[in-house]
Amino acid sequence: MKHLLPLFCLLACIGCDQGYRNEGAEVKNLIYLIGDGMGLAQMTMLEIENDYASTAFSEAEHLALITTRSANNRVTDSAAAGTALACGAKTNNSRLGLSPDSVRLTSMMELARDKGMATGLVVSCYLQHATPGAFYAHQTGRHLYDEITDDLVASRFDVMIGGGTRWLTEEHRTTLTEQGYTLAMTREEALAATRTPLLAMVEPEYLPHAPERGDFIPQATVKALELLSEDEEGFMLMVEGSQIDGAGHANDPRYLLAEMQDFEKVVRIAVDFADAHPGTLVVVVADHETGGLSMPSGKSDFTLSESGIDYRFGTGSHSAIRVPAYLYGAGADRFEAMMDNTELANRIMELMKLKVERAN
Repeated sequence: MKHLLPLFCLLACIGCDQGYRNEGAEVKNLIYLIGDGMGLAQMTMLEIENDYASTAFSEAEHLALITTRSANNRVTDSAAAGTALACGAKTNNSRLGLSPDSVRLTSMMELARDKGMATGLVVSCYLQHATPGAFYAHQTGRHLYDEITDDLVASRFDVMIGGGTRWLTEEHRTTLTEQGYTLAMTREEALAATRTPLLAMVEPEYLPHAPERGDFIPQATVKALELLSEDEEGFMLMVEGSQIDGAGHANDPRYLLAEMQDFEKVVRIAVDFADAHPGTLVVVVADHETGGLSMPSGKSDFTLSESGIDYRFGTGSHSAIRVPAYLYGAGADRFEAMMDNTELANRIMELMKLKVERAN
């Protein structure tokens, strides 16, 4: 963590506000952290491998357990769950920003943008992937990448950092340049950016796994906060721990632990920012659990002082269990202990005074 100290020092310089969180206060800024595939077992794994020492998740002031089902399936995919978390409405698996009958849904980030707030996405997958796509795309299928890229270019969000150049055409680049975007095609260029709007697509698709990419996602989170917090109207930033999901699909505990450790650094940055900037709400949640992870005792003789723990996966797919939500900062006390993912999103929008109009 020594190499992250300059990032934490930088947080104190972002903006002028000092002080501590104020529960129940007006929510001006939202830092929405989505651990794709992160269930209670993944959280427990992090705690065990940290020798039960406190993590950034331990800072949570309020907790909730979230249901994740989609409109047409008890086991959701990331598109339907992302749409629920972004738009506060259920849809069918594979749909992005559309209801089951293809009515367009408006995401909280689109509402924030239209209200004049700064908006941003940081992901370790490609920006056209299901979870980030749920905040700006409106498509019947999550794999319609050309159309989703069109929606991304049309979103006009202030900061977008991730992969995705595979689907970025010269026409897209020209349009973005005409809109005033800085286009960053390497991680170094992304972290060197000094103004918005910024599109940083630093890989064709996924970024490398956590150990290989170093601290890029925590660094990109700090960069996004630095740029977005300049907006006096407030901001909304979504950061996804995208590859927690990939590790679950692969049933790879080492890969999973590395991605959880990387995501925990992002949570720490968000909590520290909220402490320094009253009016900031931090929401940490998962779209669903991936892998059916369990951790049984290594031995059945419980008279032993230590039996060891095995990490076992029950599936290479998603599961239907509830996932945790961790709330911190302004408004954290306004969430119930048991909520649906749509209720979580709608409560956030209510606190931020973002009006959602639904078709009857």
